[in-house]
Amino acid sequence: MITIQAKNTWSTPPTRYSESSIVKVLEKNFFKAGDVLVKVDYSSLNYKDALILNNGGKIVKKFPFVPGIDFSGTVIESEDKKFKKDDNIILTGFRVGEAYFGGFSQYAKVDSNFLIKTPKELDSHKSMMLGTAGFTALLCAFAVKAKEELLMGEKVKDVLVTGATGGVGSIAVMVLSKMGYDVHAVTGKKDKNDYLKDLGAKNIIDRKEFEGESKLLEKGIWDGVVDTVGGAALTKIFAQTKPGGIVAACGNAGGIKINTTVMPFIIRGVKLWGIDSSGSSIKRREFIWNEASKLVDFAKLKSLTKELSFNELLETYPKLLKGEYFGRAIVNPNK
Repeated sequence: MITIQAKNTWSTPPTRYSESSIVKVLEKNFFKAGDVLVKVDYSSLNYKDALILNNGGKIVKKFPFVPGIDFSGTVIESEDKKFKKDDNIILTGFRVGEAYFGGFSQYAKVDSNFLIKTPKELDSHKSMMLGTAGFTALLCAFAVKAKEELLMGEKVKDVLVTGATGGVGSIAVMVLSKMGYDVHAVTGKKDKNDYLKDLGAKNIIDRKEFEGESKLLEKGIWDGVVDTVGGAALTKIFAQTKPGGIVAACGNAGGIKINTTVMPFIIRGVKLWGIDSSGSSIKRREFIWNEASKLVDFAKLKSLTKELSFNELLETYPKLLKGEYFGRAIVNPNK
């Protein structure tokens, strides 16, 4: 019999952050759904995870629940012939950790259609140093790069990244720089300028420059944009994007509404490319994860990553919600 030490979110309203989640030992039969049983090696801590750990975050409705929107690990049992015992796998998205039990556990049981095999150039630790944030950043980077294919070889040069010190933004800066682009990083944190330049940013821009009114069209500056923030700043970003430029949008921390016109799209052919990292096809996932080892400096990423136990996770996620945590955090269920 396998006993499972898992993070659980209970429905009792918390009086402080940590009271909404506990560490509990569970029996194997607690996991009802799925056809592949995985021994979890690592998961990563994302903002959505922190919301869910805080009493469900208006995302999870039924309790008890096991959060964790991504994980890496080893197959223990599989009812699907695509996977066999000892296969190394990666899971991100598909509403795991939201609608289905997730990766903050020593074991997870999931649908085989949610999994990909870990590329030989990666391992469980590297894949979760990237996690959902890194996967999303890579999707954004390849969306920007698509301009070169769509416009038959026209090169991308200047790329804007908003929310550049965040999980997605910081990896996007690293990846886009590796692709050979001049990366312009937007942040409101002046003390992180050296950090962003070390990741590969050529220029640092204060986010206040994207506040206020915008003309219908401004001087075209950006060949591509990775926007992790959303909201009002997108109005000015669209107006400053060059003809044929691609704006890859993947976040809404700045709001879900944008005030714009059709002018950037019909006069300059600007393209808004929505990034749905949770619902990406398996074929797309396999491509992105195979490209990761070519574009990510894992030694640098490791220096920015902290490994957490379950108890340390309980101490850390409130800091993430308050904007007080910096860098990557991965969860080791066996620590």
